[in-house]
Amino acid sequence: MPPTIFYTATTLNGFLADDDDSLDWLFAVPGGEGGDSDFQDFLAGIGVLVQGSSTYEWVLRHEDLVAHPEKWPAYYGARPTFVFTRRELPTVPGADIRFVQGEVRDAWGRIREAAGDRDVWIVGGGDLAGQFADAGLLDEIVVSVAPATLTSGKPLLPRDLGADTLTLTRVRQAGAFAELTYAVAERPS
Repeated sequence: MPPTIFYTATTLNGFLADDDDSLDWLFAVPGGEGGDSDFQDFLAGIGVLVQGSSTYEWVLRHEDLVAHPEKWPAYYGARPTFVFTRRELPTVPGADIRFVQGEVRDAWGRIREAAGDRDVWIVGGGDLAGQFADAGLLDEIVVSVAPATLTSGKPLLPRDLGADTLTLTRVRQAGAFAELTYAVAERPS
């Protein structure tokens, strides 16, 4: 079965977003908009995306996607996107967005089916990735550490995961970023 991957960027001190769920800090870093060849190779292997409501809402606002749905493919292509939310949210016209509520394990069958034989990308946020880890459904974490800090914000992964769970498998420099890849073992009971 292809892996479920939490692929994200973080500040040097471990925040995904600021207190207002903004990623403006990321786009201020040279290369922060993504798009290097390794990222493009990663994206080519993705069959489905999963994100929380805060991530989804930020992308909608940042790119004004409801008014400009033609921008959606530049982010995610035609891949199905599952958005975990407890609220009713706007959809991007023409995009394959599937809103789900409840536990990640309850939606897992639909997510895997939509991915086919390709990988699942947990886009964000950190708590959602943590829910996948809690359910034993997270296989890998790829985190690009930016040369930036925030005084507060949304944490990278608000869970206790130790060396018995995470194994470093790759380190590379990607422009101004340090990219770290960890295999995630099933958490001990």
